[in-house]
Amino acid sequence: MKTSVNLRRLKRVGARPSFLDYLVSLWDYRHFIYYDAKARVTTNNEKDKLGSLWLIISPILNGLMFFFVMGVLLKSGRNIENFVSYLIIGVFLFQFSTRSINASSRAIFSNKNVIHAFKFPRASLVISTNLRELLLNIPVILTLMALVIVLPPDERLSVKWFLIVPIIVLQFIFNVGAGLILARLSARYNDINQVLTYGMRAWMYLSCMFFSIERFSEMPIIMKIMEHNPLYQVLFMAREALIYDKTPSWNSWIILSLWAFTMLAVGAVYFWKAEESYGREF
Repeated sequence: MKTSVNLRRLKRVGARPSFLDYLVSLWDYRHFIYYDAKARVTTNNEKDKLGSLWLIISPILNGLMFFFVMGVLLKSGRNIENFVSYLIIGVFLFQFSTRSINASSRAIFSNKNVIHAFKFPRASLVISTNLRELLLNIPVILTLMALVIVLPPDERLSVKWFLIVPIIVLQFIFNVGAGLILARLSARYNDINQVLTYGMRAWMYLSCMFFSIERFSEMPIIMKIMEHNPLYQVLFMAREALIYDKTPSWNSWIILSLWAFTMLAVGAVYFWKAEESYGREF
């Protein structure tokens, strides 16, 4: 006796789900994402004697180096009010994006064993990586704020300091979006990680980390391009709130928000389209 099988209900193993189903599955894995990030925070730098203190020591050493070269030797801090705090904010916050984006680009390759062994939305690895960096940077941000208060000329606490929270949140969203794009590219082209090092270095100079954008006042086109750089806006807005006791303009909030949510949307779709391929390249 022959029996018929309805093949319409069969689904190919490992097939990419619809984008909406993919987002739902990411939400279902939210506990995994959080606990994975938290576990990696605990084990971070455990082989080093100073452990996670390197997260704070590293930007401080970088800040001292940039202060000596740019502030003392090249006088790039001329006409910048409270250049020390200006530089500290630039170094600490730019390092947050640098660490997040670099780690995201390696998220697929560094977790290849997990990808081969289990079925789960691969984007959770990138999100977990960025959440880990966010958790690691909480004491770094608190240290940054303490240094702004302590180092001369000292700044007073203000209600506007709370604006650093939405600024960091928008920076985090942008980092996730950029990380999703680079994670897919790096999974296919490993050379991206080499190029990324030089790209982040160029981005650092375009973000006015240790000099004022007023240097380009006679080049309005260049100045306009730099003003629409998302990381420039992060540093500018943080400096406005923490150093100069000002509320960043709505224009700055709009530019950074558009960058953050557009990058997240583009990154999510771009990463999802290659969901089936992750792990096959290895």
